[in-house]
Amino acid sequence: MATQTPARPGVSLDALLAAKDRRAQRQADWLKHYQQPVISLTLVTPGEMKDSIRYRNTMGVALQACDQLLWQHRWQVLDRQVLWLPTGPEAMWCVAHPAAEIKAHSAALEQTHPLGRLWDIDVICPQDGPVGRQSLGNRQRRCLLCDEPAHACSRSRRHPQAQVIARVEKLVDDWFARD
Repeated sequence: MATQTPARPGVSLDALLAAKDRRAQRQADWLKHYQQPVISLTLVTPGEMKDSIRYRNTMGVALQACDQLLWQHRWQVLDRQVLWLPTGPEAMWCVAHPAAEIKAHSAALEQTHPLGRLWDIDVICPQDGPVGRQSLGNRQRRCLLCDEPAHACSRSRRHPQAQVIARVEKLVDDWFARD
């Protein structure tokens, strides 16, 4: 049986938008400073609660998986930053390697790791901006509850938020409860 995380106040839309703006500014600063691709990692956290032990543990697994990916390929990491914020954890790496190849491997990680669906790994090229999944021939991310494109379900609010949150919590709980 899953244990409940103690209730904490939720995060306002204004706080989320401000955090997104600050993240975009940090990305732009790194792109300008290093002139190399930036990897930006956030979590898929539906609802108002963005910081919990469940999400912190999920981010820990994501950090380990991304660090391992970079190490396995021996890509030079120029900088790394992890922020544990009330609006949700965030991480960035600056890597001296072609952005398209980084995106291909990070998209594969999102698709193959049992928790990967909960990770949002963006790769930004200093010359061309964000590298999209579709530019690499990958299909759009799918909804957590059905096989439709995730953005379409999210924008239309096709599924009750409680169902989406329950699905996220089950994915996390199943991962940490494995043998």
